[in-house]
Amino acid sequence: MIQPKHLDSWRIVPRALILVYMIVFYQTTQWFMGLEDPNNAQAGFVSVIIGAGAAWFGLYVNSKTTDVTITSNKSGSDAKEKEER
Repeated sequence: MIQPKHLDSWRIVPRALILVYMIVFYQTTQWFMGLEDPNNAQAGFVSVIIGAGAAWFGLYVNSKTTDVTITSNKSGSDAKEKEER
């Protein structure tokens, strides 16, 4: 069974979303280039698709895996309160 740690380290979900975006991008450009006389609304639609992909790709490239550990230490919080007083 796939552990969540592996899903995070292999970055399966972001890679799948990039793949889906590539398919949408290709189909959108093919549709737009096939139009006889594209109007401003159609050009704006293509611009939004391309801009969303650029933003998504920027987030994907600049993201990194984080290792978060949560510990409960009651004496540590008591010590902080004593220091503040």
